[in-house]
Amino acid sequence: MVAGETGLAIQKNELQHKTAALAVWAKQQLRSFGVEGGDNAVERWTPLGGDAGFRHYFRLAKESLSCTQGVMAVWSPPATEKNDEFVRMAQHLKAGGVCTPSIMGYQPETGFLLVEDLGTEALLDRLNEQSVELLYSRALDVLLHIQQCPKDSTLYGRYDAAELNREMNLFSEWFVTQLLGYRLTDNDNVMISEAFQYLTRVALEQPTVVVHRDFHSRNIIYRDAQPFGIIDFQDGVLGPLTYDAVSLLRDCYVQWPKEKVTQWALTYAAKAKSTGLLPELEDTTFLRWFDCMGVQRHIKVLGIFARLFLRDGKKGYLNDLPLVIQYTRDVAGEYTELAPFVRWFDEHLMPRINQQPWMIKK
Repeated sequence: MVAGETGLAIQKNELQHKTAALAVWAKQQLRSFGVEGGDNAVERWTPLGGDAGFRHYFRLAKESLSCTQGVMAVWSPPATEKNDEFVRMAQHLKAGGVCTPSIMGYQPETGFLLVEDLGTEALLDRLNEQSVELLYSRALDVLLHIQQCPKDSTLYGRYDAAELNREMNLFSEWFVTQLLGYRLTDNDNVMISEAFQYLTRVALEQPTVVVHRDFHSRNIIYRDAQPFGIIDFQDGVLGPLTYDAVSLLRDCYVQWPKEKVTQWALTYAAKAKSTGLLPELEDTTFLRWFDCMGVQRHIKVLGIFARLFLRDGKKGYLNDLPLVIQYTRDVAGEYTELAPFVRWFDEHLMPRINQQPWMIKK
């Protein structure tokens, strides 16, 4: 399940009850590990902001603990979140040299976790024109470690044609129909289907690797002298090589000049070739893969962000829609195969989009 996909609203009293139970459980876990100061650390924990899912995080007071590492307690409702996958993938990626949180405790039936706290600063907080070259280089090196992990088909599902299209169809249902109120015609649906088929074909041309699926600047933890920490990987799949690279370089939360993005993409391609992940091929072929994978992702994200608002009440994601719309139109506009989709988008959707409060205040 992609983040935010199946959640039910959590009632306030249930959250209070679960938080109290999580505190009791966390204290018990820390005592069983022989960690001193655990009770005080839990009692002084700091609730953290939520994410696109329905997980609730609590950062324990590190100064109260006898252990050197930071610790977080998590309530991750089993009905909506992929907790078993998170635990197993954390171990799998860590074995491949990726810095994922160590799992200190896990109670599957309640969704309670005690995990290593990798840090307080997301990569996004560090990005600026002076730092971006080095930080993206380091992040792409981490990505190459992820992509070189064994392709365990018992752990990771396939990012196949059905899944790619299922994701893109969120655009039609949630963004076009429900958010914008546009009624799709039969001709619209045929044109959209042809665009989606093209994007799917291009995705499936690519080498298959372990895909994080949400590899962007909010899910990468900045660590100065240590490898970056990686979180939110529980939706990982086996899929197209460019997916995570374009997720980072055309991040939904930060934008860079097109020339820079192309340069970084080709630098990544060279590194991927040197590791054997990518065969020798023309830059134009790689960039077509990269661009079209980005369009697929951003079409999906338009649907997901709309759904997060309409179904789950997460209004903040509306503020990120203008950049995702810009990416979709600009990049798709460079490919003749997607020209009908772009024309339709501009003629039928943009007049409605430009009337939206989140677009007007951009």
